[in-house]
Amino acid sequence: MAIHSFFFEKGPQAVILMHAYSSTPNDVRMLARALEKENYTVYAPLFKGHGTDDPEDILAASPKDWVRDAKEAIHFLKEKGYQEIAVFGLSLGGIIATKMLVDSEPIVAGGTFCSPVVNFHSENNVKEAFLTLVRIMKKKAGYSELEINDRMPEVERKLTNQLTELNELTKSMGNQYSEIKKPVFIAQAGQDEMINPELSIAFKESLKQAPVVDFHWYEDSKHAVTVGVDRKALQTDVSSFLKQLDWNGG
Repeated sequence: MAIHSFFFEKGPQAVILMHAYSSTPNDVRMLARALEKENYTVYAPLFKGHGTDDPEDILAASPKDWVRDAKEAIHFLKEKGYQEIAVFGLSLGGIIATKMLVDSEPIVAGGTFCSPVVNFHSENNVKEAFLTLVRIMKKKAGYSELEINDRMPEVERKLTNQLTELNELTKSMGNQYSEIKKPVFIAQAGQDEMINPELSIAFKESLKQAPVVDFHWYEDSKHAVTVGVDRKALQTDVSSFLKQLDWNGG
């Protein structure tokens, strides 16, 4: 069954929440509901290629598509009348949220949750996790082990190309982090099994001109921090960050 974007309309201040690679907006649904209770309007777009039963659909998309998805999400909210918008994302979603800051999109602030926005290729397990997901989903769809094995080299080739594109995106953004002049929220799980947790510290240190860098380390959490053991603490910390923003200046 296909999974779609969701949109919770509430107050005049809006938040965009973007999901992780090979995942869906369900990553951020609990955070969205918590923010909705705080009177924020929340929109969680679905990245192109995601949300289907076939992970290979993801490989037919590109980082450029996901950047476009984020910009269209901002435009969607503007068209709805929301002029004050903050953008956050988990993992891949955080890369794209940071791209919105780098591109000076009309947002008040941005944030990342366990996101490899610095040196994407450094010690991450994204490739292995995706290949495992493909095997699981192909088996569930009725493919034989032989059919799956025959398909995997092409899947791995496309995946390698896509991850290289993602790495090139983060590299192209990196030298602009020192120029970001909007508040930034950074959350990192101490037990992150997907990326090197130290990357978030490097990102924090690169933000030379951001007026606020709100950094939070959740020692007992794994990569999907939005749904993990520290999800309530994350919800509280994001809410506190949003409350201290100069929304009228956005």
